[in-house]
Amino acid sequence: MASFSRPDDHRRKWDLKEFEDLAQKRIQEELDDDIVGLEKTPPVKRELLKPRDYKVDLDSKLGKTTVITKTTPPSQSGGYYCNVCDCVVKDSINFLDHINGKKHQRNLGMSMRVERSSLDQVKKRFELNKKKMEEKSKDYDLEQRIQELREEEERLKEYRKEKRRDRKRKIQESGEQDVDPDVAAMMGFSGFGSLKK
Repeated sequence: MASFSRPDDHRRKWDLKEFEDLAQKRIQEELDDDIVGLEKTPPVKRELLKPRDYKVDLDSKLGKTTVITKTTPPSQSGGYYCNVCDCVVKDSINFLDHINGKKHQRNLGMSMRVERSSLDQVKKRFELNKKKMEEKSKDYDLEQRIQELREEEERLKEYRKEKRRDRKRKIQESGEQDVDPDVAAMMGFSGFGSLKK
C-alpha cells in the first residue's frame, strides 16, 4: 500500500508497481516449470453417465420419529444421508436433486456426459417397445372387460339390496320390541310403525 497520501484521506491506495512485480514473478515461475519439464497431471478420465441400477430409498423413514442428540452420527440424524458425499439433506426432493447433481456424480467418478446411442441401439429399443405394446394390446380384451364390469355392477346391486333388507328387518324388530301390548291395546292401536309398507 502506498504511504504517500494526505492525512485527511483514509481511502486505500494500492501500489501498482508491487502488484506488477508479483504478476511477473508468477509468470516467470510458470515458464520455468514448463522448461524444467514438469508435466502437468492429465485431466481425470471419468465414466460416462449411466442409469442407476438400484432403487432410491425415500420412504423407509417415512412417518417415523427419531430422537437426535449432539452425539448422534450424521447418518442417523434427521433427513437423508449421502454416504458418498458425507452430507445430510433435509427432504426427499432436495435429496433427489443432490444424487442427480454434478457434485455427487463427480464423487462417484462420472462425468455429466451421456453416451451417444448408435443406430442399432435405437432400432433395438424401438423393437422392444413395439413388442411391449403388442403384449399390452393382447392382454386388453374389450369384451372380457365389459363382462367383468357387468358382473361387478350386479354384485354391487345385490349387496345394496341385502343391506336395505337388513335395515328394514332391524327397524321392524326394534319397533315391535318398544311397544308394550297392553298399553297399545288401551290406546287403541297396535304400534308406532310407519304407514309405508
